[in-house]
Amino acid sequence: MNILMVYPHCPDSFWSFRYALRFISKKSSDPPLGLLTVAGILPKEWNKKLVDMNVSTLKNKDILKADYVFISAMSIQETSVWEVIRRCQKLRRKIVAGGPLFTEQPDKFSMIEHLILGEAEITLPQFLSDLQNGNPRPVYHAEGWSDITQTTIPQWDLINMRHYVSMDLQYSRGCPYQCSFCEISILFGNEVRTKGREQIIAELEALYQHGWRRQVFLVDDNFIGNKVKLKTEILPAITTWMEQKGHPFSFYTECSINLADDESLMKQMAAAGFNKVFIGIESVNEDSLAECEKYTNCKRDLVTSVHKIQSFGMEVMGGFIIGFDHDNPSIFNGMIKFIQESGIITAMVGLLNAPFNTKLYKQMLSEGRLKTSMSGDNTDLSMNFKPAMKYEQLVSGYKQVLHNIYSPQPFYQRMRKYLEMNQDTFHKQKVHFNEILAFFKTLFVLGITGKERPYYWRMIFWSIFYKRQVFRQVITYSIYGYHFRKMMYKYLRHYQITANS
Repeated sequence: MNILMVYPHCPDSFWSFRYALRFISKKSSDPPLGLLTVAGILPKEWNKKLVDMNVSTLKNKDILKADYVFISAMSIQETSVWEVIRRCQKLRRKIVAGGPLFTEQPDKFSMIEHLILGEAEITLPQFLSDLQNGNPRPVYHAEGWSDITQTTIPQWDLINMRHYVSMDLQYSRGCPYQCSFCEISILFGNEVRTKGREQIIAELEALYQHGWRRQVFLVDDNFIGNKVKLKTEILPAITTWMEQKGHPFSFYTECSINLADDESLMKQMAAAGFNKVFIGIESVNEDSLAECEKYTNCKRDLVTSVHKIQSFGMEVMGGFIIGFDHDNPSIFNGMIKFIQESGIITAMVGLLNAPFNTKLYKQMLSEGRLKTSMSGDNTDLSMNFKPAMKYEQLVSGYKQVLHNIYSPQPFYQRMRKYLEMNQDTFHKQKVHFNEILAFFKTLFVLGITGKERPYYWRMIFWSIFYKRQVFRQVITYSIYGYHFRKMMYKYLRHYQITANS
């Protein structure tokens, strides 16, 4: 069998870091971990080629060589998915599709020959068995949840690692919480399933043997879902391995805010090499947090919790949502104040959307407020339901938030606040050539031609004279800010054009 694996294009967004990638000569933040893992499940004797459309072009000759084209995608990639489907149909090549987009809405893709829905560890072997017997079915549904201790190591030789900022590793699936807007419990359940210590070390070793020496993203939706196992088995094993190998990686992951309640866990994560965590703050309005059932964030001083995590040398990247029914006009200034006080540099603020089949989706459907399917990008000023606040007022307030956190002055103020009050971990990592090149690019783009140049130079000189050990972070965060501003202006221009048409 000749198998072509295709990862469709992800459109530009705050999350894509497109404008930041240009500085460091990379093409994408992360590789398609799902397809790389699926490749490990397929028979070893099959010929496999992977085309990540975010780093390379999908060519007709590659499609024509394939017996089957495997596609995996998320909702934000849907436009590109349809392009791939049309091309495969035109060239008369059969498609095998799986991943969140197809699992959530399979009826939209009835023209695809084979849909592998749910977790591939369950459904893909069924398809392969039927294919061998000559009678593969159109649709395969997963019953229950997979045993991820049996998951294969991703087939890293299918990609060129130099195109990416991070490599990915998955330790667990599932989340113990049930936020109304979140689809994770639908896709992976509420029981946190974890891999074993030997399995994690084997995956780290595989990355190491393939020559990777940089950042690793543990893609878990909540890395601390099983704290006991983390503290007694996984983190000690990672720490020992990192020491033996000379600390080749740095790690970042996603956690819930209650990480701040466990000092010993934060110490262990920092010792293992974690220097960043993404946390869903969601809202500064207690009623809105209760509305979306984000109870772990309720009845706590969120700023204090963020500062606590930061004090252990871990940068907090924050996710924020505007548009809950309990949000009133004060939410906009409240969000701005919180982000500035907390020192969260990477603050991702989006408008609320209702992913398919979530609690929020069902509520909006029952109330007759559902409008369209969501774009998958909650930062593009779109909403797929009618909000309680007038949409125009909501968008106006959202634009106010973006301007007040991404404009040069507040962004650089927040950067300095964070770097002044927290310890540095970046200086412990090896500096790579493309980072040196990125610095010289910032001198021209940010220091000479950019509107942020006075703020950029103040931060540069502040770091040189007062805190040299954070100079690397100053450059990194300055690049982040440039990307956020470029995307903000792009979104606002698009919205203005749409509103006027």
